[in-house]
Amino acid sequence: MKKGHKKQYLFALLPFVILIGLFEIIPIISVVIRSFTPDDGTIGITLDHYIRIFSTHLYRSAIINSLVIAIFSSVIGLVVSFFGAKAAYEKGGIAKKIFMSILNMVSNFSGVPLAFAYIIMLGNTGVLTLIGQKYGIGFLAEFPLYSVVGLMITYIYFQIPLSMLLLLPAFESIKKEWKDAVGLLGGSSLTFWLKVGIPVLMPSILGTFSTMFANAIAAYATAYALVMNNVSILPIRISEQFVGDVVQNPHLGGALAVILMILMILSILMNEKILQGNRRRKTGYAK
Repeated sequence: MKKGHKKQYLFALLPFVILIGLFEIIPIISVVIRSFTPDDGTIGITLDHYIRIFSTHLYRSAIINSLVIAIFSSVIGLVVSFFGAKAAYEKGGIAKKIFMSILNMVSNFSGVPLAFAYIIMLGNTGVLTLIGQKYGIGFLAEFPLYSVVGLMITYIYFQIPLSMLLLLPAFESIKKEWKDAVGLLGGSSLTFWLKVGIPVLMPSILGTFSTMFANAIAAYATAYALVMNNVSILPIRISEQFVGDVVQNPHLGGALAVILMILMILSILMNEKILQGNRRRKTGYAK
């Protein structure tokens, strides 16, 4: 490639670099610096905000609740999505196209509208709640919507379409010849998926889990519309520090935001570590 063409490509990328710098890099650096800045505005570095977070039950519970909701909603959503994507892949044809259309539509139903729908159906005076009270259906009459469990169920709802959309293309890498080979060797369909299918799909499964975890742990609109401050999770506690009606503490909010970013980065690094281990094992088998 000629030097002139390289300069043209770099010039074309300049607007994107500026946007990334203004809306991503600079805000992240600002949040990190603010998290180590004293509340009184003096120049210096302090760990007081982080000490306060890990020594206060409210913020510790926010971290734990966010992790629990993100992990369980991701795992449950991933299991359901795996079987759903597998069924769509095996069915194929027009059924798969219709399924994809429904997924694209449902995946956009999240945030405040999703929370409002759950309140209408399972809130204190929701349709299903009233039916449960009338006919003595205990789990409907006393459904804990405004709790960690209720929040997790709403998260699972928007996690499933997302993970299916991510997993479906991965199933295209499964070749029919592999199934035939396993069948000729006396293996069942379960044997194929346990020994061949799932190991082949493992990079995509792990990548999907990482995306789902980040999506769940950072979700804000659905949680705030559904439970507001009744359930302590990181995104809500972060927002309180910047838009609180009584007290605002952007330095503490910055520290909470940094912890949230660290959790997301750790999930990505763990995913990459597992993938590297899989690559080494495959390389060893090839040798």
